[in-house]
Amino acid sequence: MSRIGRMPIAVPAGVDVSVSGSTVTVKGPKGSLTETFNSNMSIAAADGAITVTRPDDTNMNKSLHGLTRTLIANMVEGVTNGFKKELQINGIGYRAELKGKELILTVGYSHKVNIIAPEGITIEVPDNTKIIISGADKQQVGQFASEVRGVRPPEPYKGKGIKYADERIRRKEGKAGKGGK
Repeated sequence: MSRIGRMPIAVPAGVDVSVSGSTVTVKGPKGSLTETFNSNMSIAAADGAITVTRPDDTNMNKSLHGLTRTLIANMVEGVTNGFKKELQINGIGYRAELKGKELILTVGYSHKVNIIAPEGITIEVPDNTKIIISGADKQQVGQFASEVRGVRPPEPYKGKGIKYADERIRRKEGKAGKGGK
């Protein structure tokens, strides 16, 4: 049996979970999330815990068991504490600013890049080289952070670009410079 899938998910106080068929809705202080899962998995919410069970031990159901449990746990964590990703901007003249829900990036192009935050995502720019993206949906936060990073990914020679705060850039040596005939 799946070691992750069989663990019950504790539901903290202030979080409301409703299960109808294979659709789970989780409401909490940070917002509300709804997700529909595979109909093979049976999801039950009772006594402050959510349990996920599978009908049999086929490979497909084994895979879905742990996945379903983890996705529901992420939903509960998201509406309780939320998720956040931090990005750093490296490079001379590279900076970010925030106007309303629009992130404006100056990252070496001939124009500024404007990115509008989707619903449920909040952006903070504490200083012009740091961006904090937060929200209740882990997938949405990660996707938006990836899109912002994709505007100017870090390059390996000087390390210029937008990177995750915990990311290490593998640096390369430049050309040798001397010697060719």
